[in-house]
Amino acid sequence: MKKKCLVTGAAGFIGSHLVDKLIELGHCVIAVDNESAECNDDRFWNPKAQNYKCDICDAEELEKLFEGVDWVFHLAAESRIQPAILNPTKAVAVNVGGTCNVLQAARKHGVKRVIYSASSALYGRKNTPPLREDMPTDCLNPYSATKYGGEEFCRIYHELYDMKTVSLRYFNVYGERQPTRGNYAPVVGLFARQKAAGGSMTIVGDGLQRRDFTHVSDVVKANLLAAKCEKSEAFGQSYNIGTGTNYNMIELAEMIGGDYVHIDPRPGEARNTQADISKANLFLEWFPQVNFKDWIKKTGGQG
Repeated sequence: MKKKCLVTGAAGFIGSHLVDKLIELGHCVIAVDNESAECNDDRFWNPKAQNYKCDICDAEELEKLFEGVDWVFHLAAESRIQPAILNPTKAVAVNVGGTCNVLQAARKHGVKRVIYSASSALYGRKNTPPLREDMPTDCLNPYSATKYGGEEFCRIYHELYDMKTVSLRYFNVYGERQPTRGNYAPVVGLFARQKAAGGSMTIVGDGLQRRDFTHVSDVVKANLLAAKCEKSEAFGQSYNIGTGTNYNMIELAEMIGGDYVHIDPRPGEARNTQADISKANLFLEWFPQVNFKDWIKKTGGQG
């Protein structure tokens, strides 16, 4: 059945893929983005969507777009660790205040489903992988704390207002259209850009930190399954969206191929991430499909 969908962060990496898929499936899409993401070289507006340049921090303008909406996919965020360390006030305003604005607009207009793009960064360093949703939070920086704050608002809106919310904790997302600009771009895109430019890939610290890499198409699939889920016990919950396999940064550089150098460690970052995805398997019937090593071999990391 055709749905009216609103996507925040719709012109960015993950959001644009989601918009494209929703339109392909025949849904009506309201695309919202303020075009502020600094790591993106391009904005990916789909001309078949109803596109609005709007900031989620502007509650009044945002709320006007929610009339008749069935599903909300909330991806807009201040989405990098190091910039959030430099400007925590902005991270709070966007990731907590902006998320509350989205939820309140959805509540006012009776939206049937809100899917929130959360982050695996909340697991920090204290938890031993594989990481499960019932582990305690260990936020190391303003980014992880504010993304977890948004997740908590989703849980609260479910418990207080009976809103059907689902939070998806993404593990390092990669794929086509991945951000590549600047020193804080996600590592796959950063390494690919550095190699393409004829330079050395810059490995932070000793390079033995491990990450669980998840393809953007699998993230899109998780969002769609969450939107269509009819299991009452699934709402107000959080789900890991990863693969259960991880690689260190030296392994990644060697997969891409080329020279690399080590640079100073960065504060506020986890050592190892690896998702336990059994909860998403059970409640959302979600299983990742794209193999990271195969994708790197095929593309060289070029999204």
